[in-house]
Amino acid sequence: MTPSRGLPRAFEAVVAGVALVVLSPLLAAIALAVAFGSRGGALFRQTRIGRGGEPFILYKFRTMRAGDGPRFTAGGDPRVTPLGRWLRRSKLDELPELWNVLADDMSLVGLRPEVPEYVDLGDPLWRRALAVRPGLTSLVALRLRDEETLLAEVGDDERLRFYTEVLVPYKLRGHVAYLERRTAWSDLAVLGRTLLAIVRAPRPPSREEIEEAGSER
Repeated sequence: MTPSRGLPRAFEAVVAGVALVVLSPLLAAIALAVAFGSRGGALFRQTRIGRGGEPFILYKFRTMRAGDGPRFTAGGDPRVTPLGRWLRRSKLDELPELWNVLADDMSLVGLRPEVPEYVDLGDPLWRRALAVRPGLTSLVALRLRDEETLLAEVGDDERLRFYTEVLVPYKLRGHVAYLERRTAWSDLAVLGRTLLAIVRAPRPPSREEIEEAGSER
């Protein structure tokens, strides 16, 4: 499989840099609202796994209060602040990741980066997915835009198993399938669909559809 036939790195860096400048007033306003809305800094920093299995620090706006819990979030999580719920629904919490794109940690289009404990570099599927940089958005991320609601439908005692054994493999298979036909034009199409999803989100797959897709592989 060709490692990447997506958008040129220079193009992505320019887009990320320009977006950070243009959106700087909005970024500053969100940062102030987060910082004054609850205890803690405006930014959330977390180690994620990038291209080739290399870790990097991901930046997002903080949407949660401090507290123990799983590394993924389901709908109704009491750790999420009122402002954080709005930021998550609108995906504005992910705007600081443009810095990760500028820093060459991420691409505009690619598999959403995962935390180390849910990544298995011994799995060929993971190695294929991580042959390229993770991204801000992807076709799979668009399908799972309301992932938190999906996870909320799974019982507490089953949620971790569902996430690691069903949902993560579903994401990996979808992304690897995309990589096999990826072009710069397909990346641009994904970015366009991402902008449209702000206004009209696509219908997410049900839990049954995801599990059925896994059983058919």
